[in-house]
Amino acid sequence: MASVNKVIIVGNVGADPELRQAGPKPVCNFRVACNEKWKDKSGQMQERTEWVSVTAWDKLGELCATHLSKGRQVYVEGKLQTRKWTDKEGVERFTTEVNASSVVFLGKGEANGNVKARPGAAATAPDEDFPF
Repeated sequence: MASVNKVIIVGNVGADPELRQAGPKPVCNFRVACNEKWKDKSGQMQERTEWVSVTAWDKLGELCATHLSKGRQVYVEGKLQTRKWTDKEGVERFTTEVNASSVVFLGKGEANGNVKARPGAAATAPDEDFPF
C-alpha cells in the first residue's frame, strides 16, 4: 500500500524568518498563520487561526530569509515531519513542522512581486499557470 506525505499551506508569515547554520547547511524557520472563517449555528461569524511551523533548507532557506517578512503571504508545499529535541531543562519534546520543498512568495514584499523558489534552483518569476 502506497502512502503520501504532502502538505500545502497558504497564509501569512507571523514574524520575520530566522536563518541559522545547522552544521554546513543553512536552515530557515518561520511560522505561517492559516485563517479559517465560518458561520456558526446562530449565524455569528467565527474565526480560527492555525499556526504552522515551516523549515526550509539550503538555498531555499536562504531565499525565504531574504524575501519573507512578517505579514507577507506565502504558499508552501512540503511534507510533515515530527522531530524530537531536548529543552534547556533536559525534557524531551516533540515538534511537528512542514519541511518545505517549494515556496512561492505571494503579494508585495522585498522581491517587489511574486517569486517562486524550489530547492537547488534560483528564484524565478511566477508560473503563469499558477492558480494564485
